[in-house]
Amino acid sequence: MSDPILRFSEERSVEIVAESFRACGNDRLRTVLESLVSHLHAFAEDVELSQADLDVGIDFLTRTGQACTDTRQEFVLLSDVLGLSMLVDSITNRAVGTGGTESTVLGPFHMVDSPPRELGATIAIVRGGEPTLVTGQVLSADGSPVAGAVVDVWQADDDGFYDVQRDDVPVGHLRGLFVTDGNGRFAFRTVQPSPYPIPDDGPVGALLEATGRHPYRPAHIHFIVGAAGHAPLTTHIFVEGSPYLDSDAVFGVKDSLVVDFVHVEVETEVQTAIELEHQLVPPYRHAHVEITLRVAS
Repeated sequence: MSDPILRFSEERSVEIVAESFRACGNDRLRTVLESLVSHLHAFAEDVELSQADLDVGIDFLTRTGQACTDTRQEFVLLSDVLGLSMLVDSITNRAVGTGGTESTVLGPFHMVDSPPRELGATIAIVRGGEPTLVTGQVLSADGSPVAGAVVDVWQADDDGFYDVQRDDVPVGHLRGLFVTDGNGRFAFRTVQPSPYPIPDDGPVGALLEATGRHPYRPAHIHFIVGAAGHAPLTTHIFVEGSPYLDSDAVFGVKDSLVVDFVHVEVETEVQTAIELEHQLVPPYRHAHVEITLRVAS
């Protein structure tokens, strides 16, 4: 005999669909789907979603998927501009625990491996842009230096493009993978990053335009830092004074991550214990960052 509990009615829609997941052997999947259905149906009721609205939404999501390539992730962009990426990041790091450098979004451009580089080397394969020195130290929660930490960095160029967005630069330009020295220190040479628009020639860009929002991110450098016995960290440093710090299109800015890129005009103004591959000659910019990792639970 058929089970009438699965026969649809608007009043019991959530209950009916949730019942269809009863045999799911994956408890986490069932929990997520039941909650998704509950909120999704409540949303449809709240806005009285029409068939025309649903058709527009399905078409938008279809085009979002079709815009994805090996070097472009439109769904990540969508998650970013809706604030979902930052919310999930906050929830995830709430579970990890308090203390340590604050995290922020991964972004859609960490899609190729950063090449290993020696401490003090340049990540700028192609010339151009304002010379910049980034120095830093990786610390544990108790303030002790973390030797052998892996520091993965990537950034946009002075025109606001990543290597994977350009055909005229090699992949690996403005990317680098460094290992901290015995005192937890790292250093690399680069160029001052520029504010840039997230890719806005696809469905997500159309959504921003339709809602009167700009697509720009403030100037920043990405970091992923990991070390044995510590929770990995994904974060940025943002350039103090950059446009869009207060209106980042993906909501990624936190006060603690804004760093002054000091204008160095005299050679003795910056001292670094890490020998640079080629000494920078003033003028150039210098940013120093201390990254504190939480101890793994």
